[in-house]
Amino acid sequence: MIINVENISPSRIAYIRQTGSYGLGNIQAMEHLKHWAKTNDLMNNKTVILGIAHDDPQIMPPENCRYDVCILLPEGYLIENADVQLGDIAGGKYAVCIVKHTTEAIKQAWAEIFQKLSADNYLPDPTRPILERYAAPLIEQHLCEICVPIN
Repeated sequence: MIINVENISPSRIAYIRQTGSYGLGNIQAMEHLKHWAKTNDLMNNKTVILGIAHDDPQIMPPENCRYDVCILLPEGYLIENADVQLGDIAGGKYAVCIVKHTTEAIKQAWAEIFQKLSADNYLPDPTRPILERYAAPLIEQHLCEICVPIN
């Protein structure tokens, strides 16, 4: 597992929140967001979609787990559609790991990333969310990124 450190810029997002067990509901929320983004001319080769798992299903009852599917918005973009909510990503320093975009590879990365961060002397910042980043150029290569905020 290779980890690179990156400064992620603060960004405005549109998002859809899914509450319940992680899995199929997250995929459905992702498809809903992509459909919304396509109809609003936001899907192109520079599109960045984020997944934010707010809760640890080992601690939180699965039916209460929250997952936000987000799209980075161009500066000045105005939303006129109530299908999505507006929000912001604070940005800052992140440890970024590129992962194959498969269920198994992502599960394995989640299982290993915190041990690797500790071994590399990185301290996660619990005040900012962990991001699953799906950038168009990487998705075309069947890759995604897990971005862990660090101090």
